[in-house]
Amino acid sequence: MSASTVHRAGPREWGGLAVLSLPTVLLGLDVTVLYVALPSLAEDLRPSGAEALWIMDAYGFLIAGFLITMGTLGDRIGRRKLLMIGAAAFGAVSVVAAYSDSTELLIAARAALGIAGATLMPSTLALISNMFADPRQRSLAIGVWATSFALGMALGPVVGGAMLSQFWWGSAFLLAVPVAIVLLVAAPMLIPEYRAPRSGRFDLLSVVLSLIAILPVIYAVKRFAKDGPDAPTIVAALIGLLFAAVFVRRQGRLTSPLLDVRLFRDRTFSAALSVLLVGLIGVGGSLLLITQQLQLVEGLPPIEAGLWMGPPALMMFVAAIGAPLVARRVPPGIVVAATLALSTVGYALLTQVDATGGIALIVIGFGLVYLGLGAIAALGTDLVVGAAPPEKAGSASAMSETVQELGLALGVAILGSLATAVYRGRVGDAIPAGTPADAAEAAGDSLAGAAALGERMPVGWLDQAEEAATSGLNTAMLVAAVGTLVLSVLSAVVLRHIGVIGGDEPESEEAAPGEPAGAKV
Repeated sequence: MSASTVHRAGPREWGGLAVLSLPTVLLGLDVTVLYVALPSLAEDLRPSGAEALWIMDAYGFLIAGFLITMGTLGDRIGRRKLLMIGAAAFGAVSVVAAYSDSTELLIAARAALGIAGATLMPSTLALISNMFADPRQRSLAIGVWATSFALGMALGPVVGGAMLSQFWWGSAFLLAVPVAIVLLVAAPMLIPEYRAPRSGRFDLLSVVLSLIAILPVIYAVKRFAKDGPDAPTIVAALIGLLFAAVFVRRQGRLTSPLLDVRLFRDRTFSAALSVLLVGLIGVGGSLLLITQQLQLVEGLPPIEAGLWMGPPALMMFVAAIGAPLVARRVPPGIVVAATLALSTVGYALLTQVDATGGIALIVIGFGLVYLGLGAIAALGTDLVVGAAPPEKAGSASAMSETVQELGLALGVAILGSLATAVYRGRVGDAIPAGTPADAAEAAGDSLAGAAALGERMPVGWLDQAEEAATSGLNTAMLVAAVGTLVLSVLSAVVLRHIGVIGGDEPESEEAAPGEPAGAKV
């Protein structure tokens, strides 16, 4: 691309990036804030165990299911338009969730929030690819965007705890309202519209097939984490895989597919997606286990546990901003491999955590883990989006987000199940004789169940349960360390063909005053 056609972003585009980061922070915050609100919510609405799970999971299910649909829909009707529609819907449904007076209404609101959230994630990322045409600026902008979600997740327990100390549980949902208002006011002024030319007919059958392919797989992964490979888990996985094959076959035959499967022929696109998927598996599992360790073993309240997660979040921010800058001089494959090697060291440190007090080791180890996450989130996402033509940026962004959602879910399922198996193996024979059956079952199932029993168990027994849970954490982190080390080596190999960021691009001229970069309508 010649210098005359590539413009460097100016103040307007960087201001637009700040606006696009707001809903991304909000989506990350919405993932974790409910963990803090759930106890008071449960006390008020009295959901059953299954209903409590659906309150937590409906949001993630629907986000994952609709990402591909919404990414392609934005390409067709306009990415900024879809972003604004989604922001308005997210704000409005958040009010419904905040004032829900029944479990059923809250579950429905959480599902609607998931659909609205699916419009926000690919739209923000695709718009960044339009606004920042210069490869170096785009890479840095995606680094900022990538840290926004992690920032929201880190702030969730802190903000949620502060809100709940002053207000009722529904106040946690109302945080979305001011964010939606700011976005609706600022987006038309700072963010250019983009709609893919000649986008063709929107295939509703493909939408249905994509949902039947993705939702059963996500359900199977989450159920596996809780119940193991039982019959419903296997059936759901098989249904999802069957319809995934049907969906891919249909996309290959359509002239205007919902997902252009030809993108996977690009070696950079496929390799970057693979790194994102595998890398997020370790992060998803470790995030769950570390959060439990801080609260159930170290005994920290949610707000304090959230504060201790602040330094690792800062490490991710450093990596996500720094990795694109380093990749201007060092090939991205080497940068990703090096930071993943540091993550391996972090996982190794987490294998040494014990139940007698290891907060400092947790913070240092998890901080190194987040270094790798920052690098692959920024550079991996940039490579995926950059490999797609501009008119397919929404679809590529949706694939990136879908793969990351799946990676996080797989991490919880695989590493969480491994840690649980170790816990149950060590605790099962240690439960004192004469313990009531219901108490023995709860204590043998999880540390949370054991902690909830309180004085019903003999003195000192909870210490054994905490040691068993810590042993499960250590084992899971050992597996994550080995997997991340292998991924580090593979990253250097599969991404070796990619040159430094912007290395093949001549210096581009500045954008004219008031002229946004990227295609527009």
